[in-house]
Amino acid sequence: MTAKILIIEDEAVIRRELQILLENAMYEAAAPADFGDVPGQVRAFAPDLILLDVNLPGCSGFDLCTQIRAETNVPVIFLTSRTDSMDEVNGILKGGDDYITKPYQAPVLLARIGAVLKRANGGRIKETTQFFHKGVKLDIAGCTLAHGEEQRDLTKAEMKILYQLFRHPGEYISRMDLIEYLWENKIFIDDNTLSVHMTRIREKVKAIGVSELIVTKRGIGYRV
Repeated sequence: MTAKILIIEDEAVIRRELQILLENAMYEAAAPADFGDVPGQVRAFAPDLILLDVNLPGCSGFDLCTQIRAETNVPVIFLTSRTDSMDEVNGILKGGDDYITKPYQAPVLLARIGAVLKRANGGRIKETTQFFHKGVKLDIAGCTLAHGEEQRDLTKAEMKILYQLFRHPGEYISRMDLIEYLWENKIFIDDNTLSVHMTRIREKVKAIGVSELIVTKRGIGYRV
């Protein structure tokens, strides 16, 4: 089960960076640009965790946390550039589960998110980092493809392509959908480059001893 994370951050660049970071880590992330009804957004998205900026236009993240806590116990991690220790204490007293100052290191942030989710959900929600299909294992964390004792490393683009295919087994994914997905994740490729990646993926599939994993239907797309 993939955890859902709601990002409440007023700086557009940081908001987009956080969304990309979380989606690359295989979380489902939402990052609204309107903060007029944050409790309503929480109800609508039903997140497993909220990343909440302290300094928001027209309101305080601390006050928003109080409003959220009146309706749900969803974990809240404060993100802020404020380094006053009393702010951290105030955040925890307001119901926050963690308090992270900017600038943050991406691996540290992801580790703290994982720890809060694990504590809050008793280990029920885990990051899905491994996918299996026809005896082939796609390991997102290790960026590898394996079958039996054979394993091959994948590039980030190759891993993303296979991730999309493994998430939708039996369904054809069009070339355009794959290209748009990669662009959204800051992997800039065109139609010709996608063909090159698919050729290399097929070579790696063959190298691990699998003959028919990816099916191509001309004019439709690819599936596993």
